[in-house]
Amino acid sequence: LKELRENSARQAAAVASCALCKCSENCPDKYGEKITLKSQELTVHYFCLLMSSGVYQRGEENEGIYGFLVDDIKQEVRRSSRLKCAVCKKNGASVGCYVKSCQKKVHFPCGKQHQFIFQFTDLFPSYCKDHSPTQSLPVSACVSEPMSCSVCLDPIEPVLSYSVLKCPACHGSWFHRDCVQNQAHSAGMFFFRCTLCNNKDMFQQEMLRMGVHIPERDAAWELEENAYGELLQVYQHCDAKKCLSHNGRTYSSRTGWFQILRCALCGSRGTHRKCGSLKLDETNWACEDCAGAVDGTASLPRHTESPQPAGQRRSRSSKRTLTLTPRQSSIVCKRYSTLLEILQELASQTSQHQLSMPVVVNGNKVLEAAMELVKRSDFNPSHALAVRFTSNKHSSSPDTCPGNTRHFLRLLVQQLQDTVFEGPDGAKTLTLDARALREDVYFDVGCLLSLSLVHGGPPLGFFSRALYLCLFNFPRDTPLTVEDMGNTGFTDKVKKIQESKSLEELREAMESASEYLEVAGCTRPVESLSDKDTLVKDIVSFHLITRMQLPVQRFCEGLKTLGVFDQVQMFPGAFVGLFCSSHDKLTADTMAALFTVQFSDQEETVEKETAVVTFWRHYLLECEVGRCATSLEDVLIFATSADVVPAVGFSPSPSLSFLHPLDPAGAFPVSQPSSNRLLLPVVSSYQAFKKHMEYAVCQLTVLQSI
Repeated sequence: LKELRENSARQAAAVASCALCKCSENCPDKYGEKITLKSQELTVHYFCLLMSSGVYQRGEENEGIYGFLVDDIKQEVRRSSRLKCAVCKKNGASVGCYVKSCQKKVHFPCGKQHQFIFQFTDLFPSYCKDHSPTQSLPVSACVSEPMSCSVCLDPIEPVLSYSVLKCPACHGSWFHRDCVQNQAHSAGMFFFRCTLCNNKDMFQQEMLRMGVHIPERDAAWELEENAYGELLQVYQHCDAKKCLSHNGRTYSSRTGWFQILRCALCGSRGTHRKCGSLKLDETNWACEDCAGAVDGTASLPRHTESPQPAGQRRSRSSKRTLTLTPRQSSIVCKRYSTLLEILQELASQTSQHQLSMPVVVNGNKVLEAAMELVKRSDFNPSHALAVRFTSNKHSSSPDTCPGNTRHFLRLLVQQLQDTVFEGPDGAKTLTLDARALREDVYFDVGCLLSLSLVHGGPPLGFFSRALYLCLFNFPRDTPLTVEDMGNTGFTDKVKKIQESKSLEELREAMESASEYLEVAGCTRPVESLSDKDTLVKDIVSFHLITRMQLPVQRFCEGLKTLGVFDQVQMFPGAFVGLFCSSHDKLTADTMAALFTVQFSDQEETVEKETAVVTFWRHYLLECEVGRCATSLEDVLIFATSADVVPAVGFSPSPSLSFLHPLDPAGAFPVSQPSSNRLLLPVVSSYQAFKKHMEYAVCQLTVLQSI
């Protein structure tokens, strides 16, 4: 019985292993499909079969294994069993070099490990390392050496070899063999092409010549079942704050009041005509996010928003009507251009004065230094800021430059958010603070925010929509809601009033909030459940407007510094993103476009500097995807002392220049934040460039954190 079990185990192992290469691994990408004929007790890898030198397809496609007859395969197994592999020295080498004078024979897996090239075309020839086809650059090609694989973007050695291939059409796309093979398996014959120049025919022919297997099938993503099923569905949901349809938010009639209209700009929001207070014949509608891009024009009718349903959170994507015009895209562009022009006009007030206001910052106590500045008797917001940082751990630096000013304003905006504001990050409102009122902190904070915007500070981006509405009445005719009150202890009591289902429940909710209602002047008898809507509206108005009247007034007076408040009142739609929206995350493309490259006059150095520009762009890309010790923000801080583009823009525009050091080992980049200038060292390799960039940028980051 024991011998019988051992024989069964040996037979099972033999069936599981490829009869040609004796390998049991099942990896279709490397060895092709592993095919087993149980009736014949025969298992082979498809690629081992294709590349074997002594077997040919003599049958039809449905005979044997894709036309390879079983008797022929067994004959090939017997033939190769007498041949020794040049790599592993074991018998069974079925693949021989196609050059007749070469006697090297290998197993297919052994050949892959030792740089055999297998051509999956014509007669399926194989070539050993000594006789394999190679690639070379044309003599007349003016192509800079690549720094990264165009598929995986990892660094690549710019030497053509078995492991490194290039595109024959553009000569600029280089890649690892494994990377382009993975791309071929994913894209298939119909989509496999150069990632840089998009050439298909010449590219595929060359890759086949160099031993890349291209499956004769559609792309893998096209074969996935229902991969694009969601594209066949349109958005079908009413997003109004109160849906009036008895059949639910997803119901849409063919016509009439309860037909769902989708946003004509983004298509990802919808509303019933009835729920959106639209006319029966209206077909054009846009959600609030899209309508905000063109708000303020004469062609934007609005409707009165539906009352907020009990207990439902007010969404920032609440809807209003919009009659679309052909000018909508040009208006968007004009609005952003106008904002920059307004801020630059305000900033021109400071450039006319040669005097400067000295600001001494001890460590990171930026807020204390700023408060002392605005309380000085000789404070003049039109004068330039001469900022100097000192530290108990480091000697005082006498340097004052625009770079210091931007660093100061960047920290100032961060620290101001913890003064007279409350609420979550990115949606803060003013808080009521008796001490801040007594010391007039609201005015000082408003003054400092205006000062920051005009003197080159970052966009604010932390105001809530409710605060912006209270300050500038924008968007107009937009009611405040309970949710705009924030997460205060009293908010829950107001919500209970709003969510009351009966008159008795309403009176009980009012009783539990009687103290606040008395302070707010909202104590009143209620005769019907509908009275709660007016009551809630009065409570919200008191909480956000009446009780905050003096803080808001002083804050607005501070914002009038340098004329900022007046300009925002004139163009509230243009400024809303500056105050309420977080800035866009930096990308490698935006960073590269931000810096103007200034090459040397000598022609012999321009070629080297061009290579450094390639290093620079690749370094930015690695920073973006997290493959560097530094971030894009760190690099921008190093060059300009700003982690985002200032609201007023950079002046002068950031630029790149080059250093030609005698000793490449000490070739570190140099930043000149006062002129927004970055000097890059001219080195011969990307690895050296990256190492020196990371060292310089990280050193500054560490020093600023101390």
